[in-house]
Amino acid sequence: MSQGSSDFKPPPRPTGPDGLLARKDFTPERIAYFSQVAEKLGEAKFLSEEEREASRKVILADHIPNSELWVFGYGSLMWNPAIHVSESLPARIEGFSRSFCMRLMFGRGMPDNPGLMLCLVAGGSCAGIAHRIAPEHVESESRILWMREMLSGAYIPTWVDLDLGARHVRGVTFVINTAHPRYLPGLAPEEKARRIAKAEGHLGTNRDYLFRTVTALTDAGLSDPYLNDLHARVREIVTAPERADTTSGGA
Repeated sequence: MSQGSSDFKPPPRPTGPDGLLARKDFTPERIAYFSQVAEKLGEAKFLSEEEREASRKVILADHIPNSELWVFGYGSLMWNPAIHVSESLPARIEGFSRSFCMRLMFGRGMPDNPGLMLCLVAGGSCAGIAHRIAPEHVESESRILWMREMLSGAYIPTWVDLDLGARHVRGVTFVINTAHPRYLPGLAPEEKARRIAKAEGHLGTNRDYLFRTVTALTDAGLSDPYLNDLHARVREIVTAPERADTTSGGA
């Protein structure tokens, strides 16, 4: 497979409504497919099933048996968790903030038109959605969650304090692994906006990922100045051709 998109064979479309991922989309077969694609694209090697399971067990070793598990979402986990959750609440964490800083070459990008994925980086604070997994579902849903988030080891599962407003709970989130080859620190806001505005893959556009994330925050009564700035920049890029056509009379 070349680095271009002409011979890229995408997997089947997601089974959820409106192109969203569903729980049943996360299967060993689908993961094996993505692992092969990543290897052919020269991307970081995916974790083996054994490595992924070891990572999950390390986190769950600090989880109280037969108790609920809270998971903090700050990107698509907010609006497309694809796991069984009993409750979803607005939440805030301290010590981490959002950044589009992970290279994205399939899903919502392509090898010749890469996008960016949201991550948590050290410093600041972050508002998002906390999902509660019921005790009886922790084992099954954490397996799905690790198949979703821990394919290439680009994230580090991390315990954080979740401020739910009326109370605090302990939960798990996924922080960027700064040693990972997909980590792209230092990109200027203009470059981030350009990539997000243009990238597209079999799951849809990169900008739709951004727009859905902003909408999820707004619907929860939350906001993120970093995302709002990128949202405005991307909208400017996307609508620029339309304004040019209007100005020239469509010529």
